Amino acid sequence: MRRIVVTTAVALALTAAPFAAQAAGYFVYCANNKIEVDSRDPAQMKTARGSGVCQMGSFGFRVDAESFAKKNFGGVGGKCACR
Repeated sequence: MRRIVVTTAVALALTAAPFAAQAAGYFVYCANNKIEVDSRDPAQMKTARGSGVCQMGSFGFRVDAESFAKKNFGGVGGKCACR
């Protein structure tokens, strides 16, 4: 019985691992001193916007990313700075 439990736990861990990396669907960035919400990952965003980009948060849903931006920076388009 213990062998079945361990085997099941290992199988679940192996199948869940690829999905963990995909959990963040939206990111909040400071790009050129303004807050942006985007679905591009940090590497893609740096390619698109240049070196003046830093990630402020990552979220599974756009509404959560926008709520974070509003609560902490006054919303999308708010002022920010990368340090």
